[in-house]
Amino acid sequence: MAGPRTLLSRAAVLLAVALAGGGLALGGAALFGGFGGGTTVRELVTTPSSEPASFTQGKALSINEIYQRAAPGVVQVTSTQIVSVPTDPFFGNPFGLPQRQTQQALGSGFVVDKAGHVVTNYHVVQGSRSVEVSFSNNESMKAQIVGVDPSTDIAVLQVNAKSRALTPLPLGDSDTVRVGDEVVAIGNPFGLDRTVTSGIVSALQRPIQAPNGYTIDHVIQTDAALNHGNSGGPLLNAEGQVIGVNSQIQSGSSDGNVGIGFAVPVNTIKTVVAQLIRTGKIEHAFLGIGARAIAPDVAHVFRLPVTKGLLVQTVEPGSGAAKAGLKAGTTQVVLAGESYVLGGDVIVAADGVPVGSLARLRDLVAVKKPGNTMKLEIYRGNKKLTLEVKLGRQPSSPSS
Repeated sequence: MAGPRTLLSRAAVLLAVALAGGGLALGGAALFGGFGGGTTVRELVTTPSSEPASFTQGKALSINEIYQRAAPGVVQVTSTQIVSVPTDPFFGNPFGLPQRQTQQALGSGFVVDKAGHVVTNYHVVQGSRSVEVSFSNNESMKAQIVGVDPSTDIAVLQVNAKSRALTPLPLGDSDTVRVGDEVVAIGNPFGLDRTVTSGIVSALQRPIQAPNGYTIDHVIQTDAALNHGNSGGPLLNAEGQVIGVNSQIQSGSSDGNVGIGFAVPVNTIKTVVAQLIRTGKIEHAFLGIGARAIAPDVAHVFRLPVTKGLLVQTVEPGSGAAKAGLKAGTTQVVLAGESYVLGGDVIVAADGVPVGSLARLRDLVAVKKPGNTMKLEIYRGNKKLTLEVKLGRQPSSPSS
């Protein structure tokens, strides 16, 4: 089965020009297309979802009411990028020089304040030369990239628009979201502006991979129909509040919606967006280990000193963990088809908080800043120790 895919919609390449005297090349890569004189578009077959016509519980609004309130604050994001294409030894470039093409990518976003800040996905504007946003009145304007965070796949843009023309969307609380809650997604799938779909929260606490390879935790899974172009658009609850940013889909052979979409939770977004607006950048604290949660059968078979905790598998050289003396495992074992590295330290608590999962440890590190310290309670063999670790700055991507 194919893995999660980002929801970025690639528009047709506008222009392809050789770097030095090669003239115009033939066509360009487009969504579902290849190189050649035109764009090839496959018919997309999707699995229909059973979408409720309205939400009637408590203070819930109808889908139409949610749409009428939120749609003016949802924008289409168009980023223009310069991409390199392979040289053609036979046609279009007799000198064999690298070629570059200008192409556009389409995504979604939403207004968060009257100062003109717009939230979208990082992968929508990644590598962009220029960015434009289009509002519900079809007015298009250039946007400035205020800051990006590849580790959470979030970007903040800003447009120079009059405050009365902006409709900020209210932000909810993703910690209160429950499986089965009704949700609405608004975005621009395949460039079809301000399309609304609805469904439910299918699951919580999903981990997905960020564009730079790190893990995004606490992700919301939904069966609301999401497709390419929905990237960066809001996932709203039945009261019309944003609870997440639609970011990825799990796609099958059709490469389209199969009823499994993922949204970065709004509580993560609030923290990231506030810092990006304030400083234009975000720095994540970094512990510098690879770890696995202890499974009960592993603890029993290998007679570990505890039944809950994290087995330290690797320690990044030069990291805070390495400088504090944390020890990685040395012996690889396989149990019930799962591979573990034993012989290293076992982390049982961080700053006094028990850690039974890697996601829990990541949460505790996430609230820290580079340079802060963290006290780790560990077992080294049967001996319990406390190590104080000075956290570093997260590298641009995980080490291989």
